[in-house]
Amino acid sequence: MTDYVARARAIIDIEIEGLQALRDGLNGEFERAVQTILATLERGGKVVVTGLGKSLHIGQKIAATLTSTGTPAVTLHPAEALHGDVGILQPGDVLLALSYTGASDELLNLLPLIKDDEGVVIAMTGDSESPLAVNSDVILTVAVPREACPLNISPTSSTTAMLAMGDALAMVLLEARGFTREDYAKLHPGGAIGRALLLRIKDIMRADTRVARVTAEATVQDALFAMTAARSGSVVIVDADGGVQGIFTDGDLRRHLTVGMNPAGQTIAEVMTPQPVTLCETQLAIDALAHFREHQIDDLIVVNTAGRLAGMVDIQDLPKFKMI
Repeated sequence: MTDYVARARAIIDIEIEGLQALRDGLNGEFERAVQTILATLERGGKVVVTGLGKSLHIGQKIAATLTSTGTPAVTLHPAEALHGDVGILQPGDVLLALSYTGASDELLNLLPLIKDDEGVVIAMTGDSESPLAVNSDVILTVAVPREACPLNISPTSSTTAMLAMGDALAMVLLEARGFTREDYAKLHPGGAIGRALLLRIKDIMRADTRVARVTAEATVQDALFAMTAARSGSVVIVDADGGVQGIFTDGDLRRHLTVGMNPAGQTIAEVMTPQPVTLCETQLAIDALAHFREHQIDDLIVVNTAGRLAGMVDIQDLPKFKMI
């Protein structure tokens, strides 16, 4: 019987082998490609990605990644280009042409039109001596030792290499252009990541009567009353000026009850967690997501710029803001 898992691992190993070859083969042409695209963007141009078959599918993903990270890009079907769509490619644009063999007639027929307009062509191909490469200004080689296909026919390792090269190009361009988290958010306002980057902690926190608070002299019972009144799963322990001294959660209550806590008599200072994790209300909402994941907690105390209690972020509120 065939061991399907073992075969899958072997196929992935072949793809990894291809990626390692891609990484080792990177050279000055990659830097030229980056500089060419940066110059294109500076003069108001865009990246036009083209390819045929599986290469076009990979090109669509590359174009989407470029666009979403601040490098305007569109896709162009080479056959449709010859029937009017070549108008997508304007003077000043750069053509990123994907073809592993570098011999696709549809692509080659497109090149003279680009050259006549003094356009720049970046080839992404597995053959640096192919007709596509010879007629391009920059050559990004994506040659792999073999396809993961058992017949060594179906594009597998080669398309993975193209995709990885496209990702590398997009991420290096992102860094080179100083693209920030805020820039990303502006391009993704409808997604969870975009909202988390656009919103501030103060926009998602609970405040005023929705935040349970007591002083260190209060009893555990007083703290429970405060939590119940605020409908909160935690209470913040503060000093007379509103400075945060600790936190006590319903999880803490359950743990302490198992070892004989006396809710009526003990002070909250005896059982609170001192020096809790806090965030400033001016920080981005995405920082709250990071803290929830890092510290494995459900409640985050929010302070103002003076360090005094301002509110609380409850992980249960995040779905309401479509952040998770």
